[in-house]
Amino acid sequence: EGSPRVMLAGHIDEIGLQVTHIDDEGYLYVAEIGGWDPQVIVGQRVTILGSDGEMSGVVGKKAIHLIEDEERSKASKTKSLWIDVGAKDNKEVAELGIRVGDPMVIAQGMLSLAGDRIASRAIDDRIGAFIVLEAVRLLSDDPPVAATTAVATVQEEIGYTGGGARTSAYSLVPDVAIVVDVTFSTDVPDIDKKELGEHKLGGGPVLSRGSSSSNEVFKTLSQVAEKEGIPYTIQAAPKATRTDADGIFLTRHGVPTGLVSVPNRYMHSPNEVVSLEDVQNSARLIAAFIRHLNPDTDFTPR
Repeated sequence: EGSPRVMLAGHIDEIGLQVTHIDDEGYLYVAEIGGWDPQVIVGQRVTILGSDGEMSGVVGKKAIHLIEDEERSKASKTKSLWIDVGAKDNKEVAELGIRVGDPMVIAQGMLSLAGDRIASRAIDDRIGAFIVLEAVRLLSDDPPVAATTAVATVQEEIGYTGGGARTSAYSLVPDVAIVVDVTFSTDVPDIDKKELGEHKLGGGPVLSRGSSSSNEVFKTLSQVAEKEGIPYTIQAAPKATRTDADGIFLTRHGVPTGLVSVPNRYMHSPNEVVSLEDVQNSARLIAAFIRHLNPDTDFTPR
């Protein structure tokens, strides 16, 4: 109950791999789920989600001693790698409950770094889903007049036009939506800030301005951030944002949508890095934004 109706979305799917072939010797060959740099897959441990439960494996590649000089300068391709589960042959692989179509993820947990930084796989975008829940928790002691629904979406990594986000928005018919995701932290070497802007760990949430985001929602988010003393930066989005915002924005008659992102180093790798201060400030901003709303709030462009 309440008005306006607010949808908060963070996607919980992650990039991974999928078994495409199992050879006679028991090696698994895979295709990418989502966008990978194959160089970061080499030598990783994986967790295969088989029909009989989880199974561990390692990513195999020809040893450096056996690679010809002309090959060494060439980048690895996913189709040239294989997964070794320790099986003697394909029969044993079948006995382990592994078959074509099974997905797998990199076996990498969370690591605490210096200060308030953490590293982990799938920060894109489990951290966004966490921020959504944290914002709702901050609102729970004194519920706002707005009716807020937190949504953990899926299929963002394979179809950023909004798989689960689009269907959820279609069902909820929100008056306004806030998508929470990650964006490139540009405080690392060899990044062109003229192209991507200046966004750093500890610099606060990043507010998208441009395509697939309502300028009225952006203005309200920025005004609330300034009132609450929350640091933020602005990211230009002249084209698709490649987030769930693209799908929600165009659902039904259109949904006024805002995109709040956390600066993230090494995106789509086993060791993405974020600042927990940015995480908390993002949740604070979203909670304050929702408290700012009332039944007369109108995000129609004037």
